[in-house]
Amino acid sequence: MFPQGRHPTPHQAPGQPFKFTIPESLDRIKEEFQFLQAQYHSLKLECEKLASEKTEMQRHYVMYYEMSYGLNIEMHKQTEIAKRLNTICAQVIPFLSQEVSVSVCVHICCQYILCSRPRILRDSDGEKSDDNLVVDVSNEDPASPHGTRLPSPRENGLDKTRLLKKDPSCSPASTASSASSSSLKSKEMGMRDKPGTPGMKSSTPTPRGDSTPGPSATPSLRPTLVYPLAAGLRTPLAVPGSYPGPFGMLPHAAMNGELAGAAYAGLHNMSPQMSAAAAAAVAAYGRSPMVGFDPHPHMRVPGMPPSLSGIPGGKPAYSFHVSADGQMQPVPFPPDALVGPGIPRHARQINTLSHGEVVCAVTISNPTRHVYTGGKGCVKVWDISHPGNKSPVSQLDCLNRDNYIRSCRLLPDGRTLIVGGEASTLSIWDLATPTPRIKAELTSSAPACYALAISPDSKVCFSCCSDGNIAVWDLHNQTLVRQFQGHTDGASCIDISNDGTKLWTGGLDNTVRSWDLREGRQLQQHDFTSQIFSLGYCPTGEWLAVGMESSNVEVLHVTKPDKYQLHLHESCVLSLQFASCGKWFVSTGKDNLLNAWRTPYGASIFQSKESSSVLSCDISVDDKYIVTGSGDKKATVYEVIY
Repeated sequence: MFPQGRHPTPHQAPGQPFKFTIPESLDRIKEEFQFLQAQYHSLKLECEKLASEKTEMQRHYVMYYEMSYGLNIEMHKQTEIAKRLNTICAQVIPFLSQEVSVSVCVHICCQYILCSRPRILRDSDGEKSDDNLVVDVSNEDPASPHGTRLPSPRENGLDKTRLLKKDPSCSPASTASSASSSSLKSKEMGMRDKPGTPGMKSSTPTPRGDSTPGPSATPSLRPTLVYPLAAGLRTPLAVPGSYPGPFGMLPHAAMNGELAGAAYAGLHNMSPQMSAAAAAAVAAYGRSPMVGFDPHPHMRVPGMPPSLSGIPGGKPAYSFHVSADGQMQPVPFPPDALVGPGIPRHARQINTLSHGEVVCAVTISNPTRHVYTGGKGCVKVWDISHPGNKSPVSQLDCLNRDNYIRSCRLLPDGRTLIVGGEASTLSIWDLATPTPRIKAELTSSAPACYALAISPDSKVCFSCCSDGNIAVWDLHNQTLVRQFQGHTDGASCIDISNDGTKLWTGGLDNTVRSWDLREGRQLQQHDFTSQIFSLGYCPTGEWLAVGMESSNVEVLHVTKPDKYQLHLHESCVLSLQFASCGKWFVSTGKDNLLNAWRTPYGASIFQSKESSSVLSCDISVDDKYIVTGSGDKKATVYEVIY
């Protein structure tokens, strides 16, 4: 029936087991391997999809839990307010005539019902967005300016979508709140106007109470005195009551505020199951642990009114807008603060480069293949295109053996590296040769170079000198062509605009200065009360981020007096770098932290804790990788996840 030669088989004796030839066996093995490989890829894709769905469900679970917690808090606050109103009425009404007492009771009850009940219904009517968690600060904060409503702890102490203004007649304590706000403003105006303030003096209060300079020349803001009964009305949870604290959970620290103080410890009795879910969400999204205490108490600006610290008894704000007249307000983050094209979700550590000495300088090549790490007396070159590489591909011996490299910069073509540090010379390395070699050295009168910048056309190098001067070098002729003089102490950091017309420098003299490179003169000067350790100019223009010795990051508008002040670092901010897209930037500090911020208002995108001080950082040109150098003698490579 079938052709005999269609499937040839090896000759075998009758009754003996069937045998395959070697080629047939290999073909069968190959087919089975391919089948198993296809099954493996299919199962892997399915597993990744399930993992993604699991992570998303965990995120939604945490979000809805926060919503229920916010509504629970709100209901208890409204109950406490009603109890206190009842007590006030009981004390006041006996002293009134019958007609007046009846009128007052009816008026108060109507106003409370009209104002409070609709809002509770709006916030608990089944909406599924965490943006609807609203806290009525006009009834809570004795120093709240204008009775502003501050929102969910997920944000910066302000509700980003529902900044509803309450009718003064609707608030049981609106009169006292207005008086408090007016008194606070008059005090601020009296303290802020100081004659003889040079330049663009920062009016931001210092975040520390010790002798270390802070980022401000203005005395701390002081809250006004408030009648205790009015304070009880506005902050009902701060007054002992008969209602137990609601069961709830706290969002992460980067969302601008934690539930603070021992008085609120009872609000956060998390079950083991909830703790596990929270830990899983933290691991998946790179968020800080959810805790029932304030992990950043020092970030609260001394003397700041409670209204500026975030939600009363809740999350302290970490991002503030500072107006031209020095008033600070928590920033209401827009809905797209942490989403959209070009905004990362988190960063994943993919490699550790064991340099062997403290890494004070790092830079990444373009395209992203090599990382250069500067330590004591040398720069090491690493090939990160193969994650398995654990040793450098070359070592560039620079300066003196015992002197630290403080900065290294690649020219845009990637063929030349300039190195500066604790020596009077800058080394220029030719990387185009099979073995990198020094092709020139530039010698200045200053004993050290703290930072370097390269002009966009690769013709000029700028070096921040320890004597405060900014040396301008002609790279073609390898000569010093100019020095910008102005800093009275060491110039510590530098950046240049994308068009190459403006230079920004920060110094240990507590100033940030801008320079016109076409005319060779100083344009602006911003004075602070803290030493400047790092700065970065936004590639899209308009914004300059400054890292302070006082632990603050300030984001200045280059043409307007407005600025933002960010409080998440716990110690001095040692390095700062903008992404090429300009939509975000990173800062690192002595507190072992790598923080990623949204430009310009500073919404925290992600945070990574390393094992030692993070001294330096760089972002690849394609914004896909971050490299940090730390005090534990290594560099860390992160992949940015979008």
